[in-house]
Amino acid sequence: MAKLITPLVPKQIDNVKPKDKPYTLFDGGGLYLEIVPSGSKLWKMKCRINNKAVKLAFGKYPAVSLKEARLKREEVQKLIASDIDPRADKAEKIQQEKSWTEHTFEKVARDWHKNRLSGWKENTAKDFINLKFGKRFLVGIC
Repeated sequence: MAKLITPLVPKQIDNVKPKDKPYTLFDGGGLYLEIVPSGSKLWKMKCRINNKAVKLAFGKYPAVSLKEARLKREEVQKLIASDIDPRADKAEKIQQEKSWTEHTFEKVARDWHKNRLSGWKENTAKDFINLKFGKRFLVGIC
């Protein structure tokens, strides 16, 4: 039979003091707070993915509150129940976000400028990169 764990309360987390060695306070469902000797409080979760024990980190307390840590735990449990590796899912989301921000207006404009450099005089290139043409420049691109 599994050991019953009393869920943590914010007051309990605020009052906890660091010791000589790292120690943990369990919240249940694999979620725990690791208190290290420096005084940092780190949210972590133990779980099994593909029959391997894995530890996931959720961030520092109080930047990640107790409520947020519990929500993250629930998200991870849902992913695991759907046979999705939460680490791979997070990496995929980061890659997706990176690809969306890769094509900003500034990046496209600088690439366009770089491709046109060979046909311009030096002053023209400087004027375009410094946006001295103002609205005419933006209208010309769009």
